[in-house]
Amino acid sequence: MNQLFYIFKLGEDEAKEIAESPFETMHKHDYEELIVGIEGSLDHFIDFRSEKFNSPFISFVTKGKLHRAKPETSDGKCSIWVIQFRSEFIPQTTFYLYSYFHSQSNIQLLKGDCFSQMGALCEMMFIASHNDIPNYAVVRHLLSALFAMIETERKKMEPDETSLLSTQNITFKNFLKILEENFRRSEGVEFYAEKLFMSVRNLNLICQNILQQSVSEIIETRKLIEAKNLLISTDKTISEIGYELGYNEKSYFTSVFKKKSGQTPSDFRK
Repeated sequence: MNQLFYIFKLGEDEAKEIAESPFETMHKHDYEELIVGIEGSLDHFIDFRSEKFNSPFISFVTKGKLHRAKPETSDGKCSIWVIQFRSEFIPQTTFYLYSYFHSQSNIQLLKGDCFSQMGALCEMMFIASHNDIPNYAVVRHLLSALFAMIETERKKMEPDETSLLSTQNITFKNFLKILEENFRRSEGVEFYAEKLFMSVRNLNLICQNILQQSVSEIIETRKLIEAKNLLISTDKTISEIGYELGYNEKSYFTSVFKKKSGQTPSDFRK
């Protein structure tokens, strides 16, 4: 996908066509994908397990996660929105999504007014992004509103947790909140551990458990997302962008960027 954002809807015809074709092979994306099931069902293999979800449901597939999805009709009906976007499209939100969905990619929802509003938001995003001149500023706000609704509904579905995993989730979300406020600074792992009143070792263990990344890797990834966003949306020089993100030397910023993305900042911007 070359665009920052794309949305489409699978209906009865598309579900029938997929059902009649050989079962889709396992694949992964270099973008984030949100699937919103209004009608019908989804046979989804992800996180090394296969589950079938009847509407209404939500599935969030993070970049690089191996999965296989097969939409199906229910009572002859199917209406499933598929939203694909780059992490730099809504950089402030993406990391929170990782924490919400890290242990559960699929969420079965309750029918009601809130879910009806989710469908309406998808319709509005489709219209705004398919205009002759797409209005991506509006799409960003609508997508953020959709994720806020999903989180509200997700909390309704979760029982009260008192386990160690719940404690780790809370710590991880607090870390992401602090990261969002400070990632532009040249702060190291010790800074975040101190803010959370814990050791570097324990913070690294929690991050490895949840995202399979170290704290420093998560910090660099967040910086990279913002760097891509600035390269696309501003005319700032590469040196200015690097400095804004806490890199005092252009050469070091370029080296880190290329190591994590496979391209230099100049190549990415082109």
